[in-house]
Amino acid sequence: MSTQVDAVVNLFAGTMRGWRGTTVRGRARKTPEKLLKLYDIEASPFCRLVREALSEMDLDVLILPCPAGGTRFRPQAKALLKNTTFPMLVDENTGEMMNESAHIIDYLARTYEGGVQAQKGPFRGLAVGTSVLSTLFGLRSHGLSGLKARPSREPAQPLELFSFESSPFSKPVRARLCELELPYVLRNTAKGAMSDMGPPSFRDKLFKGPKGTTRNRAFLFEKTGKVQVPYLIDPNTGVEMYESQAILNYLDQTYAVR
Repeated sequence: MSTQVDAVVNLFAGTMRGWRGTTVRGRARKTPEKLLKLYDIEASPFCRLVREALSEMDLDVLILPCPAGGTRFRPQAKALLKNTTFPMLVDENTGEMMNESAHIIDYLARTYEGGVQAQKGPFRGLAVGTSVLSTLFGLRSHGLSGLKARPSREPAQPLELFSFESSPFSKPVRARLCELELPYVLRNTAKGAMSDMGPPSFRDKLFKGPKGTTRNRAFLFEKTGKVQVPYLIDPNTGVEMYESQAILNYLDQTYAVR
């Protein structure tokens, strides 16, 4: 499937979730000294809920992909927390580790003073239900992307990806990173103001507001002169690039084992 068609599919999936994970709506007042670690499956609806919250709290995280059949981080997670499920959070700043998406979201909000909390009661059921529907829609449309492990070469250092959860062009890149079990620092780049809304080519003509409305958006603008996601940095090769299809091709050529 082309990235353009994939993006349309992911637009519908994002709509099912009410575009959660698009804007910073409860920025954390505290920043973890050490990166949070999230053992994650891109195609999991429960992992999606946590990634949405991380985007909205403007928190970065080290993603350790645990797709079905994975041998790199999945056994590691289960060794740390017996019978764990995913997502699983490890916070080396406090020594805490936990699973269950609602517990993780509430922990992050409480510990780092974020304004996003897990929904309770029937609203929790609605959140899980729409996340499941969104995930199933994506899987039905583009197969098992982000669900099953594929053979890959392990990088010496984690990659970096500037993304936000509902970004339709970032989704296939995160899925490929998950399939290949490539660890990466997720630099959450959610929108910080109305001037950030819409595709870059459209919003930059319509709005004349500042581009650096969040710390990661400011970083991209200062580094590249524009704000667009996904943006990949690979410290192992020195490669830095925009455009989801180019990133997918790069990941396959550099890390996939055929």
